[in-house]
Amino acid sequence: MKALFIGGTGLISSACARLAAARGWELTVVNRGTKPERVPEGVRVITANVRGELPADFLCGEHFDAVADFIAYFKEDIERDIRLFSGRTDQFLFISSASAYQKPIAALPITESTPLINPYWNYSRWKIECEARLMQAMREEGFPVTIVRPSQTYSGEKIPLGLKGDNGAWQTILRLREGRRIIIPGDGTALWTSTHADDFAEGFVGLMGNPRALGAAVHITTDEALTWDQIYTVLAATQNVPLHGVHMASDFISECGRSAGYELEGPQQGDKTANVMFDNSRIRSLVPTFRPKISMAEGIRRGVQYIEAHPECQVPDPKFDAFCERLLAAHDAALKAFRSSVL
Repeated sequence: MKALFIGGTGLISSACARLAAARGWELTVVNRGTKPERVPEGVRVITANVRGELPADFLCGEHFDAVADFIAYFKEDIERDIRLFSGRTDQFLFISSASAYQKPIAALPITESTPLINPYWNYSRWKIECEARLMQAMREEGFPVTIVRPSQTYSGEKIPLGLKGDNGAWQTILRLREGRRIIIPGDGTALWTSTHADDFAEGFVGLMGNPRALGAAVHITTDEALTWDQIYTVLAATQNVPLHGVHMASDFISECGRSAGYELEGPQQGDKTANVMFDNSRIRSLVPTFRPKISMAEGIRRGVQYIEAHPECQVPDPKFDAFCERLLAAHDAALKAFRSSVL
């Protein structure tokens, strides 16, 4: 069985590449070649910028059992893929996003038939446009598409956080170690789902070459959901410190973020503020071996261990730290003013 991944070295795609190679897929990855250490042994690499000019002999008329594009975000990316792979693959897998589901969410659990409406986040709307174009191509041209919708997926130094800066979790870990307050968006009770990349890969590779998945949209997530208070409590426990959490309205955080150079409306109101629980009946029907094994708590602990073992992940983020302090100062001032007004 032959497969081609566009990307192949990202957080999700590298986990999928490892598992596909381990299961005997003859795999080719196409990327810019900036992370060769993430390519499994025996996998063929084509170094190219798929958003730029491709080599004249690109693919040389090869045919694949499955092609997956992990880095398509815009409709023009999909137009390129349809042009390149029509007649060259028996299945095209598009990596969409569970953030495309209706916000605010009207009903739980989320199923694949939940409407795709996200007024808060351009990223989600771009994915929705890509899905619509692919389904049109399947209806009108027979393009063999499978749509995959991950929710937040993590591995290595990437761990689930409700609010973060540009350098991942390290600044939050520093604040915990220093006994400083941690901002938790919302009231801390919203349920959140994060799936380890290795668990996601089990579902994804099971969809590859699966004729029952043609024409289907499938989300791949763990069944587990934790509140944000629970997630941050687990993170604090990795440092053997208490959590000093401060709950703060997500729309307030987003509005303040604009003045600090952060675009947070999408990640907040368009994603993490909502309660999310997913019905995984469809992926289990298509891939009976899909049974996530890594709990969110265990994944957070592994992530912190990874960060602590890799100095390159320990990059302070003074901009994010200052933003947190400004938010906390505004919160404290509002509380103080209210208390004064009622005395």
